[in-house]
Amino acid sequence: MESGPAVFAGTAFSVFGAALLWWTGARALRRAPVAHGTSPVTSFALATAFGAAFVLLGVWCFGRI
Repeated sequence: MESGPAVFAGTAFSVFGAALLWWTGARALRRAPVAHGTSPVTSFALATAFGAAFVLLGVWCFGRI
């Protein structure tokens, strides 16, 4: 019974993290700002770090099954 919520959470975290990484990469390739009103380097670094963290959290949830 405990694997159902772990699968859902792992999928949600992984999809969100992958989408965030994809979007950040697409914005960086076009040299468009990742976040308005902030330093481009800082916003790129934080978005990449959080995207990777969400993917790793999703993988960790899948490992808990």
